[in-house]
Amino acid sequence: MIKNPRVLHKAQQEVRQVFGDDSGLHRLKYLDMVIAESFRLHPPGPLLAPRENRDQRVELNSYDEVPVNSYVIVNAWAINRDPRYWTEAERFFPERFMDRSIDYTGNDFQFIPFGAGRRMCPGNSFRMAIVKITLANLLFHFDWTLPAEQKNIDMTESFGVTLRRRYPLRLIPTPYRHIL
Repeated sequence: MIKNPRVLHKAQQEVRQVFGDDSGLHRLKYLDMVIAESFRLHPPGPLLAPRENRDQRVELNSYDEVPVNSYVIVNAWAINRDPRYWTEAERFFPERFMDRSIDYTGNDFQFIPFGAGRRMCPGNSFRMAIVKITLANLLFHFDWTLPAEQKNIDMTESFGVTLRRRYPLRLIPTPYRHIL
């Protein structure tokens, strides 16, 4: 969000208007969209667990068939950025989820940051609660800026079993003055 000040300030406004206690978390709709867009562009596990085709030959997209006893690895990172499913797929634009349900259950195969089916991340609901409350608290209690010498953020990613930024993120938190 620090690379998109408009998004940062809009999410902060929403959090600060709603947040009196944890009971307001369900009303943070824009924050939900920001989290979904972040996971769409930067899934924690870019490659899903390998799956073995044990039963029969299967037709899969442009491949004629996947033979029995072969393994398939799904690239969630590529699916979440596929321009056939996402307008301006490389752009960070949380509002794309405004008129679209945010489905982390793996039923929407255009958006699978945590897998799908029986092998989906078992801590899915716990993870969402932790991410949402942590981010809401960070937005509520602090204003965020880049260090003075840094004018831009390099979002280059290092690929591997997990997806991480190539260069560390350094930000300056300034405590927000609450009027209680």
